[in-house]
Amino acid sequence: MAATAGSPGTASGIKKVVLAYSGGLDTSIILKWLQEVYGCEVITFTADLGQGEELEPARAKALMLGIKPDNIFIEDLREEFVRDYVFPMFRANALYEGVYLLGTSIARPLIAKKQIEIARKMGADAVCHGATGKGNDQVRFELGYYALEPGIKIIAPWREWSFKGRDELLEFARAHQIPVAKDKEGEAPFSVDANLLHSSSEGKVLEDPDTKPPEIVYQRTISPMSAPDNVTTIRIGFKKGDAVSLDGKALSPATLLKALNDLGRDNGIGRIDLVENRFVGMKSRGVYETPGGTILLAAHRAIESLTLDRGAAHLKDDLMPRYAELIYNGFWFSPEREMLQAAIDKSQEHVEGEVTLDLYKGNVIVTGRKSEKSLYSPTLVTFEDDKGAYDQKDAQGFIKLNALRLRTLGKRNRG
Repeated sequence: MAATAGSPGTASGIKKVVLAYSGGLDTSIILKWLQEVYGCEVITFTADLGQGEELEPARAKALMLGIKPDNIFIEDLREEFVRDYVFPMFRANALYEGVYLLGTSIARPLIAKKQIEIARKMGADAVCHGATGKGNDQVRFELGYYALEPGIKIIAPWREWSFKGRDELLEFARAHQIPVAKDKEGEAPFSVDANLLHSSSEGKVLEDPDTKPPEIVYQRTISPMSAPDNVTTIRIGFKKGDAVSLDGKALSPATLLKALNDLGRDNGIGRIDLVENRFVGMKSRGVYETPGGTILLAAHRAIESLTLDRGAAHLKDDLMPRYAELIYNGFWFSPEREMLQAAIDKSQEHVEGEVTLDLYKGNVIVTGRKSEKSLYSPTLVTFEDDKGAYDQKDAQGFIKLNALRLRTLGKRNRG
């Protein structure tokens, strides 16, 4: 078929490209398309971010499609992903538009970083991703590429090729003996992206924002209505704003998040159905599941409530929407994100202790928190005798000073 019409071919000057390769249908088609259209050597990079799939089949498929063994890279990035990307983001309590825990957004800068590292190692002059021209991921990948390697060439097939739809993609796959899973023969009901932090489902049946998602959409959680009738009680320990233990047992970042995911899944926690504003300008509807992240956010805010000064806490809340928007829009490597991160990390120096939570039918309920760095004073807040720790008469002057401008305005407005 004429899928290569108007393509750059060898005139592009690209000799070697690093492809972000999942092993799925779309990136397998991209792999073959790169070989045919650009006539260049293809290097595949597959990141294990905890998406829950066996990745060795990606190696086998790449070999079948003619990739040299030395040009196939599969890396386990789960610990780096959680330690260096997820946890710094959670120190900020980041939520995009007040709802989205940024599960897809935060994975893209790490993938971009690794692609650039492999390109340098292998002498590649280009990188390639499989993001469409309508979404946010193309922006996130490419801003990362350019930040780390300003002169890199980027191939974005969805903005270049002449395929008109999935039928033509499937025809191309059959013509080149690319395996097509039976459930891909027709139009898939939705598209899924997953990693250790979350899974997201979009498109097809979900494109009508007034249509209830079928239960088959959910990848990571059982329904809250089907969750057990008994309460699950857990304790999460923190140090410098990061979760470090579960029920008193020290765990690595990825191991801890995986354990929280399992607890969240079994208790129907972490489902959201949202309409968000994409960076490229359109609104989109998605069903996202972040079981462990939902628990972690509640726990982190609880330990901050005990250990973080009011001014610092309120400033963090003011900064958070800007920080979250930077991550959502793909500016992880920007100087402004790094400046905000420095301020956020400074605020976390004394955020440590333990939080107790009850998990029950989709709910995360904080029931206790304790810390040696606590700013909470029982002596000050008690309704009983505080032994002179606080003179309530002082409040009168405090209130009058704060009311001064209001009283002045009131006198003027009353004439």
